Amino acid sequence: MIDFQIVDTYDELCRRGADIIAAQIQKKPNSVLGLATGSSPVGIYQNLIARYRSGELDFSKITSVNLDEYVGLGGDHPQSYRYFMQKNLFDSVNIDPKKTFVPNGLAEDSAAECAAYDRKIEELGGIDLQLLGIGLDGHIGFNEPGDCFVESTHLVALHPSTIAANARFFESVDEVPRSALTMGIGSIMRARKILLIANGAAKKEIVQKAVSGPVTPQIQASVLQLHPDVTVIYSKD
Repeated sequence: MIDFQIVDTYDELCRRGADIIAAQIQKKPNSVLGLATGSSPVGIYQNLIARYRSGELDFSKITSVNLDEYVGLGGDHPQSYRYFMQKNLFDSVNIDPKKTFVPNGLAEDSAAECAAYDRKIEELGGIDLQLLGIGLDGHIGFNEPGDCFVESTHLVALHPSTIAANARFFESVDEVPRSALTMGIGSIMRARKILLIANGAAKKEIVQKAVSGPVTPQIQASVLQLHPDVTVIYSKD
């Protein structure tokens, strides 16, 4: 079941999204949070940091697992997703660094790294709340349009449209990694609660297809229609 909310501004999206995550932390202080990167979640993370600094939130017992990481980038690379999370959330709250997990983009054996990541999520008891963005082609994590929904964490070749969309974060499109490790649809769908956010006119059509169109691996986010507890927040700007 999808609770689809449309708001006028990105600020309102961030406030509502932070409300949902804050409620999860307050309800279960040792929650496992599935976290996302990209431009859309930044405002939510800023909102959560403000609540931490005001004394409203405590991250000391929280564990986080991130959706994905570029292959070939170490955690100290400014465009790695580990670096993103440190800069935009982890370094500003009291989360235990040993409880923040991001796939290792420098792993020599990608298959072994993916299997280990799935085992870690299982050992943690699964994800309590998974935060997602959505790509212009409907991808969630780096689960690109295809012929099937991939169950587990896996190595994926990035679609040209994804590479082009992410080029704005690099000096040039040639610097964008061509592959990534991403949590699979199975791990995402086993999260007890899912929050998907999207903002701007460019995302309007794909969000509508994801929440009310046919369930198809050509639009990976459409599988969320089969989950019992999903909130989608879309802002017009």
